[in-house]
Amino acid sequence: MINELRSITTFVRTAELGNLSKAAKSLQISPQAASKALGQLEAYLGVRLFHRTTRSLSLTEEGQRFLEASQPSLLGLQQALQTARHSREENAGSLRIVGPRTVLHALIGPLLDEFGHLYPAVQPDIQLDDRFGDWVADRVDVGFRLGNPPQEGLVARRLFPLQLIICASPAYLRTHGVPRSLQDLGQHRCSAFRRSQDGRIAPWRVRVGESVQELLVTPTFSTNDEELELRAALAGSIIGQFAGSTVAPHIRTGRLVPLLLEHVRDSLSFYLYYGSRTAQPARVRRFIDLCIARLGESQEHLLNQGELEIAQAQGLALLE
Repeated sequence: MINELRSITTFVRTAELGNLSKAAKSLQISPQAASKALGQLEAYLGVRLFHRTTRSLSLTEEGQRFLEASQPSLLGLQQALQTARHSREENAGSLRIVGPRTVLHALIGPLLDEFGHLYPAVQPDIQLDDRFGDWVADRVDVGFRLGNPPQEGLVARRLFPLQLIICASPAYLRTHGVPRSLQDLGQHRCSAFRRSQDGRIAPWRVRVGESVQELLVTPTFSTNDEELELRAALAGSIIGQFAGSTVAPHIRTGRLVPLLLEHVRDSLSFYLYYGSRTAQPARVRRFIDLCIARLGESQEHLLNQGELEIAQAQGLALLE
């Protein structure tokens, strides 16, 4: 079995240096391996490429023609390999990121700002979509996902637990009252998320005991953009169920009040995924490292039970 690239490289280097031993040394192989590579190439081509004596080595007519034909192509290939290696270590070029419209707005904005300052030559290409696309066909470098780990063949890194919290602003609660049970929500102005993939309203998913159940609400407000839904909640127009990472800062400052705490869903996770642990371009590795450093097991986007109870008590106390 002939290694064509190695054999041609050995032939060209031998012709350039005029000496088989020098060619072998420059290629960091043994003279025996170099001689074998040349012999395999001549046998494969069916012609002699060199006149050999104990003291000299010179190209045959066929060897000269083969050198003229192969040398430019080999040089081009070597340059292409060098460019690829350089590109792998260069913090520049396109960085394709995909993730869900839900949640990612609040998380990726600050991350991209910091990454842009650190690596200004990298060009982020971001696609937000709640559908799960084809990772290979979409040429994804880095992706984010809610819920469960992504498809087989990808490396998934769990960043932090994700909660789903029912909440409303103090202004809403003053006007419409406080729901004390899931059944009470039927009398309230609920919002709902409209799924992009099929246009259907997504049910709320709530914890009931040890299980998670779907709760169908009749929405007063529906959208496929969580930012718009959050804006409506902050304005006092609706009561909604939001990802904890989206509403945590608003709950901590009292702009939103968490409700029905026994029904907070906390079984989800937020994942970072990518195609390989090795052979990643530098720009991809740097972004992955920054994501893990800033979001890995982040407490900023998570409200523990104590925080939720205190925020609820303080919010409800203001209504009295």
